[in-house]
Amino acid sequence: MSENRSPQRPTAPLHVVLFEPENGGNVGNVARTCAVLGAQLHLIRPFGFRLHDPQFRRAGMDYLRSVELLEYASWTVFQASLPPGARLFGFSARTEQRYTDVHYQPGDYLVFGPESRGLPDWLREMLQLVTLPMPGAGRSLNLAVAAGIGAYEAMRHIEGW
Repeated sequence: MSENRSPQRPTAPLHVVLFEPENGGNVGNVARTCAVLGAQLHLIRPFGFRLHDPQFRRAGMDYLRSVELLEYASWTVFQASLPPGARLFGFSARTEQRYTDVHYQPGDYLVFGPESRGLPDWLREMLQLVTLPMPGAGRSLNLAVAAGIGAYEAMRHIEGW
């Protein structure tokens, strides 16, 4: 953790966006990662769980008090909240550009789709798509793992680690 990082930072250095997340445990783990990094977590409905779900609370632990979690009724509502010029990176197994080929900047948004189906095609068309290499036999990573990898790479650029 950077010593000059202030818990009262007026704007988050990074934004993690979960579009229609399905699993409370995964979201709790992503919230925990966001709390540790000082990133804002944006959740876009509908959810496949409730925010008072025990899996969500157990995974997020006491870190839930430290993360700025914002909820949106839809992608349209979320999109209307974006500042002009916002950069949105969609993480997808169906693209060629690696997540490490991007130079992330303060204020960037990392967008992840639902666990069972990923980002829908109509949303993929609106985002700059990046992928996490998966040379093994699996077709995708767990949402919390993928979000953690992406968020730490972005923060490495933003904070100069």
